[in-house]
Amino acid sequence: MAILASCLYHLPHFLPKTSRRRSIGALPIRSRLEAHDNMEFSQTSSSQSELQSSDVWQLFTEAQQNILYLNKQRMVAVEELNKAKEEIQTLHQRIENLEAGKHEYTGGDKSSILWEVLLRIDSMVLTGLIDGGDASDLRRLVMDSKVSFPDDVVPLLQKRDAELLAELRRLSRQSKRSGFHVVHVCTEMEPVVSVGSLGSYVTGISRALQRKGNLVEVILPKYKSLDLTMVQGLQEIQSEFYSYFNGQLHGNKIWTGVVYGIGVTFLEPLYYSSLFNREMVYGYSDEFERFTYFSRASLDYLVKVGKHPDVIHIHNWETAIIGPLFWDIFINQGLSATRILLTCQDFASQCLEQPEKLALCGLDPSRLNRPDRLQDHSKAHLVNILKGGIIYSNKVIFLSSINSKGRILWSPGHGLEPTLSSHKDKLVVAPYGFDQTMWDPSRDELLPENFSVSDMKGKGICKSSLQQHVGLSEDASSILVGCIVSEISDVDLESLLGFLRLADLRGIQFLFMGVSRLPSIDNALQSLSEELEGKNVRFINKYDEALSHLIFGGSEIILCHTYEDPVLQVPLKAIRYGAAPILVTSIERRFRHFVEHDFGSTQFFKYISAFSNMSLMQAVDEIRNMPSEWSRKIEEAMLEDFTWDAECYNVHISAYESLKNL
Repeated sequence: MAILASCLYHLPHFLPKTSRRRSIGALPIRSRLEAHDNMEFSQTSSSQSELQSSDVWQLFTEAQQNILYLNKQRMVAVEELNKAKEEIQTLHQRIENLEAGKHEYTGGDKSSILWEVLLRIDSMVLTGLIDGGDASDLRRLVMDSKVSFPDDVVPLLQKRDAELLAELRRLSRQSKRSGFHVVHVCTEMEPVVSVGSLGSYVTGISRALQRKGNLVEVILPKYKSLDLTMVQGLQEIQSEFYSYFNGQLHGNKIWTGVVYGIGVTFLEPLYYSSLFNREMVYGYSDEFERFTYFSRASLDYLVKVGKHPDVIHIHNWETAIIGPLFWDIFINQGLSATRILLTCQDFASQCLEQPEKLALCGLDPSRLNRPDRLQDHSKAHLVNILKGGIIYSNKVIFLSSINSKGRILWSPGHGLEPTLSSHKDKLVVAPYGFDQTMWDPSRDELLPENFSVSDMKGKGICKSSLQQHVGLSEDASSILVGCIVSEISDVDLESLLGFLRLADLRGIQFLFMGVSRLPSIDNALQSLSEELEGKNVRFINKYDEALSHLIFGGSEIILCHTYEDPVLQVPLKAIRYGAAPILVTSIERRFRHFVEHDFGSTQFFKYISAFSNMSLMQAVDEIRNMPSEWSRKIEEAMLEDFTWDAECYNVHISAYESLKNL
């Protein structure tokens, strides 16, 4: 009302120009009426009445227009007021969230606090405040889980190094940590830089190891393309350190931070700044020089700051050169108790290079260019960097959820069979893990209703919601089959197309969502969509994160192009959400015939074989004809633990234990 009164008082100032002109012209109405009284009486009374009626109607019309305008202005004012209230409420909520986050960090994120202290110790060494021996003693103090760092040291993290050092020395005492100190030297770590499956693996296994009392840190190149938004406490160490390359020592900048409670060090070359100041992580002709520089610099850094990890964990060919570097150059530089573990994700990329290039990082080509060392089996004039990593590592973990040790050793094609056969005792197989933080049906905020093994009602609600969302009939008896088609998959589309053309689709609903940028897959899905228009098939051409959760939550079956899916992890998500992972084709089921080479299989593969031997129509028949048996199988699957903390962690910790006894 106050706004309306104000508008009425100031009416002439905000009315439209036409209305204002009319109002000004309407003001001398009384004068004009008096003039009419003095007119010749010969004018008839009817003419006078008509004139008066015309003026009154003009006044009425103008008043009506003004009222309508004022109502419109009042509505605008009310809308702006409500918008301001919403903005204030949003601002208050953001402030509360920030305060809550601040409280959580200062009171509960012990891993991040611990790593901030450890990285400050590294900085003290680089700036000359302490030497390597002092640093080792202080690290042992920090690594002792009995020390209450959130209470004792947090206030000092904002102060100078000298004050923090004084407090650490006050707390200093001999302590022994039961876990392992592991340093990953790698080229990816999710979410900072992740091109393939390496990034999620490094982050997943590091967090699992640290959750169980081990100390884990990561060394990465400082790429131009890093996503640093999730790096906590990122800072540049105000001191250069030097590493060897191409006959000289070269300066490097050091950056440190914490990611998901894991300490991370970024190495930035100065003279060779162009090595990593590029748009892409991989795909250049000088890959050997880039990652050899990084590998040598990582070892020089560990020696410089006086670290003595139990395990230096290297990954794929990119950091495999650390194996021969360690044993030929660094073993006597304070790392005598350290051991090397190599992880391989596949043998497709091995890096063959001219032998003389080994001298760039300080290695002796004449010593290493031999058949029992780095010389390639097929191309004897070249050295094989991945082969060198296998030979010079104390343990080798091959990451695969479906391949057994036997298949890896005797599968032809990669050219490393003689090397693997000679070093088979050091080879173990570990499955990829699964991070259920974002994928847990009992807590998934993107589902219309949560569910778990103990209460599966929510899955039916998810199915109904999914059917409604994509325009399928809401028939509870229909079997809903979902499929996520990705750019990294090698889905046999022709087999799938043939099945959908010939199959009796009555009672079966299909939902396909593409996440591919490959024109071939997009075109195939488009043609399939046009051909099957009107049937129980729906196609979503654009990836939608919320819809993907609903597809897993509402489907009874999820079609998978492979069970080896470390990036999208479709099979593991399907199992977690109570859907059967069924292969599109039978290619992988042929593995079951190689029983003589099937030793050393992962628990995941032994479990998934119950579904791998089943075709899509067999799964549909079992759902229809044996619902109780099917429900039992699904619920048992949901209870299986395929997270990073389960089998993958057990394989790694067992490998570390074996290194300790060498």
